[in-house]
Amino acid sequence: PSHPTASCFAAVGCDGDRFGAVCLCWRRRCPQDSGVMAEHGITAGQRVLVTWDISSGLEALQEFVKKVQEAVGAKGHVAVENLDQLLQSAQPESSFDVALLDLVPGSMAVHSSDVLADIARVLKPGGSVLMKEPVTSAATTAGSAVRTAARLCSALTLAGLTDVTEVQKQALMPQEMQTVQQQLGYQGNDLLMIQISGKKPNFEVGSSAQLKISLSRKSDPAGKPFVDPGAAQLWTLSATDMNDEDVDLLDSDELLDSEDLKKPDPSSLQAAGCDAGSEKKRKACKNCTCGLAEELEQEKRHTATPQSSEPKSACGNCYLGDAFRCASCPYLGMPAFKPGEKILLNKNQLQDA
Repeated sequence: PSHPTASCFAAVGCDGDRFGAVCLCWRRRCPQDSGVMAEHGITAGQRVLVTWDISSGLEALQEFVKKVQEAVGAKGHVAVENLDQLLQSAQPESSFDVALLDLVPGSMAVHSSDVLADIARVLKPGGSVLMKEPVTSAATTAGSAVRTAARLCSALTLAGLTDVTEVQKQALMPQEMQTVQQQLGYQGNDLLMIQISGKKPNFEVGSSAQLKISLSRKSDPAGKPFVDPGAAQLWTLSATDMNDEDVDLLDSDELLDSEDLKKPDPSSLQAAGCDAGSEKKRKACKNCTCGLAEELEQEKRHTATPQSSEPKSACGNCYLGDAFRCASCPYLGMPAFKPGEKILLNKNQLQDA
């Protein structure tokens, strides 16, 4: 088991009182530890990632890493990373077969969503992960980092892992309970230690594959598309069908009466509320279809004051004569006139010009 029991202490000849609940004798010599690496799915030649945190004991970490190295052999590789520095380690993608997260005895860490996503990144397609984390059985965690077992499984799934399975769950020892409360700030007494396993899918994140979908239609030897005879017979109207006495065809013109042929009054086409009341300002609706918008636009054009086409004077001296006019004056060469007076040239001035 993950924690010592009375039978474990008796098997190694230790009373369990020298080192408390985390007896090093049990860790080193417990006969149930002999196949622990095989239970983790570790075989020779694999690349294994081991994480630890501040609560992990140094001697326990060394002993655990030694067991993993013995399991993978000389052709394998074991990488040890601090959980808090995992995101900065920049491990290459798809480089590990197995990831063991905080399985070192004494570890009491909570894995964030970013850490779980990075674990899914560094695992090879088909790689497995086995992790240990304290969880709570309470419905609410009151803002603490400690999660329930269901939320932890959901976090692993959202990180991209599949086959998420709860391997083991058991209550914490009093000393371990106190350690979790101090490190994680959780004050409840309903903590459990859970082990969960998961796998990365057998494909890379972001990979694509072509779907083999046949969109070709059956055709006859002449190359024409295949037509269902039943459908063709259902929607085909032959000449003989037109001559059949049982077919009663209607003339579309006979469906209209005299009232339908009359031109409607434009006022009757206006929607309810359009141009209602003489005391209100006439205003057309948005996307008007009754003609009120065109009517108002036409009235606006008729009532608009026509602008004068005569050039305007910038200096105000154009009417005084050429002696007072600018070089670019439009009245240059014309006789003096009164402001607002229409300029008329007599016959003599026309002959001189």
